[in-house]
Amino acid sequence: MKKLSLSLIGGSALLALTACLPVHAAVDADAAQALFKKDECAKCHSVDKTKSGPALKKIALKYKGKAEGQDKIIKQITTGSKFKNADGADEEHKVINTKDPAALKNLADWILSQ
Repeated sequence: MKKLSLSLIGGSALLALTACLPVHAAVDADAAQALFKKDECAKCHSVDKTKSGPALKKIALKYKGKAEGQDKIIKQITTGSKFKNADGADEEHKVINTKDPAALKNLADWILSQ
């Protein structure tokens, strides 16, 4: 009886802790890919091949598991910050044409999922 009580208490505590964790919505890959294509990101980026910009898989590896990963990707795609292209010249990153925070988060999460 004592073991059963401890199991119930432990299980209840685990369930309570799980309920406190943030809930993340699944990535809407279709919407992210549509935004990626609409804003011509594919001109410089590919999922698995380096073009004039890094492959999405490389970007995902850089930020995956880091708390600030999503924020850094969103900043890069919304601020037009400068970067060095393949020939070493400074260039401004193209800005995504949406102000919808949910769409930006979805796109960043899709990139991180690669």
